[in-house]
Amino acid sequence: MASGLEFARDGAVATLTFARPEKKNAITHDMWAAIPDVVGEVEGDPALKVLVLTGAGADFSAGADISEFGSLRSTADGAAAYDKVVEGAVTALAGMTKPTVAKIRGNCIGGGCQISVACDFRFADPGARFGITPAKLGIVYDFRSTHQLVSLIGPAHARYFLLSGQLIDATRAREIGLVNDVSDDLDTTVEQFTATLCSRSQASIRGMNRIIGKILDGRSETDDEVEAIRLAAIHGEDYAEGVAAFLDRRPPRFTAS
Repeated sequence: MASGLEFARDGAVATLTFARPEKKNAITHDMWAAIPDVVGEVEGDPALKVLVLTGAGADFSAGADISEFGSLRSTADGAAAYDKVVEGAVTALAGMTKPTVAKIRGNCIGGGCQISVACDFRFADPGARFGITPAKLGIVYDFRSTHQLVSLIGPAHARYFLLSGQLIDATRAREIGLVNDVSDDLDTTVEQFTATLCSRSQASIRGMNRIIGKILDGRSETDDEVEAIRLAAIHGEDYAEGVAAFLDRRPPRFTAS
């Protein structure tokens, strides 16, 4: 595990923590580069159902560690190589079929906000604040992350974020759809929501998450993979259990991992 990241398991929930609180959890090159391996570990572990991303201390993340830019992004080739590593992390998170939840306190800015947008869900403390600031650095935001942002909050709000570089508070983030909810008891809210996700059919969750990902990537019609996902669900253990539980008027007891 890269320095500045902490990974923990609690039952079916994994947590990846940005752990540089003295630097507002600024994300180093090595931290970006380690994220795809964490994603692979969670996706490949049948005991894990959800990945939570959060920050140690007062902040989620204030963004990429700009102190590295002088050495790693001082040339066009260096900047392209750095951006490829960042895009790899974002692509890995966005491509997960197991759900991802960003638990956000304090600063969620720049690369930190980029990471949160790549997650499936975002829950924030009332004191959180959000912004994406490439216009303050002379950087043009990459296509994939721009597409994710536009898909999430629409072009008007995306333009406000990217072109102005201004920050917004958690209430405004909730209003524009950047976060799912704002909670005074963030830990409990996220714990209850992840428990809900863990109680649902994992075949349904992962199948639907894959289909949503394909839609976001531009597919407008079904394909062989989508039909195979749906056919497998119909013949799966979870479908039989879900129907039986509904008819018996009891909560389902899904067992498929």
